[in-house]
Amino acid sequence: MRIMVQKFGGTSLSTVQAREHVLRHVKRELEAGLSLVIVVSAMGRRGEPYATDTLLDWAAQNGNALSAREKDLLLCCGEIISATTLSSLLEHEGIPTTVLTGAQAGFVTDDNFGNARILDVRPVRVLEQLQLGRVVVVTGFQGQTENGDFTTLGRGGSDTSATALGAALRAEMVDIYTDVNGILTADPRIVEDARPLTVVSYAEICNMAHHGAKVIHPRAVEIAMQSQIPVRVRSTFADTEGTLVTHPEGFQDVQTGIVDRYVTGIAYVSNVTQITVDVAGGADRLQLKVFKTMAENSISVDFINVTPSGVVYTVFDSDSEKAIQVLQEIGLKPQSLSGCAKVSVIGGGINGVPGIMARIVESLTLADIQILQSADSNTTIWVLVKKEDMVQALRALHASFELHL
Repeated sequence: MRIMVQKFGGTSLSTVQAREHVLRHVKRELEAGLSLVIVVSAMGRRGEPYATDTLLDWAAQNGNALSAREKDLLLCCGEIISATTLSSLLEHEGIPTTVLTGAQAGFVTDDNFGNARILDVRPVRVLEQLQLGRVVVVTGFQGQTENGDFTTLGRGGSDTSATALGAALRAEMVDIYTDVNGILTADPRIVEDARPLTVVSYAEICNMAHHGAKVIHPRAVEIAMQSQIPVRVRSTFADTEGTLVTHPEGFQDVQTGIVDRYVTGIAYVSNVTQITVDVAGGADRLQLKVFKTMAENSISVDFINVTPSGVVYTVFDSDSEKAIQVLQEIGLKPQSLSGCAKVSVIGGGINGVPGIMARIVESLTLADIQILQSADSNTTIWVLVKKEDMVQALRALHASFELHL
């Protein structure tokens, strides 16, 4: 049995016209002889009646007192509405379907309500229904604890549901359908000449997702990479192949030959605050005190530089006031710079290539953009700039590495 997993996001299901495109994609793969599992998100975005954010707003307007457990119970309704709606449309077209919740599909999670982690996927009922020749529609974003409580997987959880189910079923492919035509070299709303990528490695897209690109959730890519399940990111509203996410060994394109590039794309995260704590104050074991305090107060840290003279790192602007306060409470004297942005240059060919950092510095210097901080890994070099310089920085780097070609 050849199995494919298709995942459709909220915008792919929010209108009659969009759902007609979904039906077209389903019929095409069935005609190709594939057995289909379809993972769905809640319909639409905030303001539309069944969207996840709309349900959260509803809870806030009605007492705003739900515990995390009960909130997950409410949020599971959005995907159930999507799944049953799609099932009805498919049945109307003569396509037999079975709807399964995340729990019924075999997703076992921990009890971290609101951001649960998948512990196991036991797709027994999914396989049973596939063997009966039925299309299985699964509610994404959700699972169940061993005790039977409903859980949700956090933002982007439907992507994670799709790749985890694909891994458990040993699917031939996981297709992630969105409202954009695959993965682009940069955010097209900022960089007008950003272009779609034919193929990227798991590591590249995982880094792009971690550093701000919102096309696919990084945890979903990690699961696909561990299981070596290929993923395509495609547009619901077109018949193009989109972007294939695979191992570098799979980078053979029949039209262009081997893909050979240093830099794949540029990503960004805005609205961050840089925090600097110097040793000058005489604090003993400074680094331990700083990061332990952040952890104890559930403040996420990023872009970390640790030196004998102190520490520099970033937090989201929304956490900056609290971060400064708790550091002051333990006797430290932090300095902060709010309104920053992290700009990342990502590519599997960066490692060991001379001149990449020089080109980054040169392009930003010529654009009169100050670099506040920098760091690098095997596939990513990122710089911190002022938020007002972010757009110009993205465009300058995109042009410098000729990603528009």
